[in-house]
Amino acid sequence: MPTPQKVKAVQELKGKLQSVDGALLAEFSGLKVGEMMQVRRKLSDSGAKFGIIKNSLGRIAAREADLEDLIPFMEGSTAIAFVNGDVVDAAKGLDAAAKEYPSLVVKGGLLDGKVLTAEEAQSLAKIESRDVLLAQLAGLLVSPIQELAGLLHAPLGNLGNALYALSQQKQSEAPDAAGESE
Repeated sequence: MPTPQKVKAVQELKGKLQSVDGALLAEFSGLKVGEMMQVRRKLSDSGAKFGIIKNSLGRIAAREADLEDLIPFMEGSTAIAFVNGDVVDAAKGLDAAAKEYPSLVVKGGLLDGKVLTAEEAQSLAKIESRDVLLAQLAGLLVSPIQELAGLLHAPLGNLGNALYALSQQKQSEAPDAAGESE
């Protein structure tokens, strides 16, 4: 018979799995307590909460949340980074931590309710951040408008240059004409 604490833990885990923007599962065997704290700090900078889960409770929560595809990732020592916000930033943080601590291995993930393999979860770290992608999109949207403005401005600029050259030519001819009539 499950204890009230375990039932509460399963419900909390299920609620997190259903409400977060993403989750990244990792194996952490071999990490020391201090190293685990460093990983937590790196991930908290990107808006992720990194915590260790009990696999049996995680499997129950995944079943209840209709995320059975997550169950195979809940073997061995398992920690989950729950992300509210930009999942790419959290993936970059976890990737950086995994490079620093080779015993930290990404097992898989969850993105908008879709279960990701380890390769897919790691590939998130290679994507540009949301801000960079938005800036690139804005640049792509503004570029044609800037070209159109340049094309529309060119004839007016050329007309202005021609009129200026004509006025300069008239001014330079005016003293000669005055000198001829004397």
